[in-house]
Amino acid sequence: MSKQILILGGGYGGLLTALTARKHLSAAEASITIVNRFPTHQIITELHRLAGDTIAEQAVALPLSKLLGDKQVNVVVDTVKEIKPNEKQVVLSSGQVQKYDTLVVALGSETNYFGIPGLEENSLVLKSVSDANKIRKHVEDRLDAYKKSGNKADATIVVGGGGLTGVELVGEFADRLPEVCRSKGIDFNDISLYCVEAGPAVLPIFPKVLIDRAVTSLEKRGVNFITSVAITEATKSSVSLKDGRTIESSTIIWTGGVKGNPVVGSSGLAEDRGRSTVTPTLQSTSHADVFLAGDCAVVFPEGGDRPYPPTAQLAWQMGETVGYNLAVQIKGGVMDKFVPVFSGTLGSLGRKDGVGTIGGNATQLKGLPASLMKEASNIRYLSHIHGLFALAH
Repeated sequence: MSKQILILGGGYGGLLTALTARKHLSAAEASITIVNRFPTHQIITELHRLAGDTIAEQAVALPLSKLLGDKQVNVVVDTVKEIKPNEKQVVLSSGQVQKYDTLVVALGSETNYFGIPGLEENSLVLKSVSDANKIRKHVEDRLDAYKKSGNKADATIVVGGGGLTGVELVGEFADRLPEVCRSKGIDFNDISLYCVEAGPAVLPIFPKVLIDRAVTSLEKRGVNFITSVAITEATKSSVSLKDGRTIESSTIIWTGGVKGNPVVGSSGLAEDRGRSTVTPTLQSTSHADVFLAGDCAVVFPEGGDRPYPPTAQLAWQMGETVGYNLAVQIKGGVMDKFVPVFSGTLGSLGRKDGVGTIGGNATQLKGLPASLMKEASNIRYLSHIHGLFALAH
């Protein structure tokens, strides 16, 4: 009898789980359903470009029906409301109840505002295509308002968080806004771009030489970096900093932290600080019929005390491991333990600049070579999920 596999989330972990499982399982062996709140698989690593208006939406939002249609995976567009692992059921926001034999949870993470007063209410985030479109429109509207009123807050953009997302986003603004300002008859020198990081340095995942290279490049293009200073409050028109400074700004974008998905946290699956704990084979430590992939799982290296960082390449590899192990669970055999391969980290600093480390020896890249390598990495991923076909059709 065909087993019912239910996958929650159509991001990197969920999509790669579905593609891999279907490669190893026939339709007679398993029926696969994927639930996602959007009808598309979104290329999260390119959202900063959509927000900066340097890439088309269809290049970062690929229809799941096209990616999975020929794999005979049922796609349900809905939001997960409740996971009931003891009853083998998932309740969706529409009221629909999905039953399963085996569950895969790949719901990602949520924004962490760290209790900073006014931040959630008065900031924009960058976690979806919708968010990116909202940021782009908001910035355009504020520039139009600045042209009419001359209010400096409308010409000031504050990006909170100096990790990869925050720096890549401010890099897009530094590249794109001079053109936008010219088209609107605004002097780009009137625009203020800030990146505020509570830690001692931006891009802490990179070696100091690459951090310095990134900061110098962006400062030359008008970005102001503030480090070792936390945001303490946000209003519709200002950001307060721990050192007493206030930045007048009507555009605040928060990229400064993530936390576990609350639906997963309240499900009864074993967890550690809001993220589900897993075995070496990526099964829940409390429910063997539940697998986890992506940011909602916390994965430790064997013998290590620090978890792997939540990244797209990690979610991709987790999805492939889970997909294979689903087939083993149904057909028999030995499951794979999850052992990630780190191919490096690449960060764009606008359209023709970047920094990165690649390969096992962490070879350093900067400038156009890093930018081109990041583009090649994106094409490699699209090719892997047959996304280039989806783009062409």
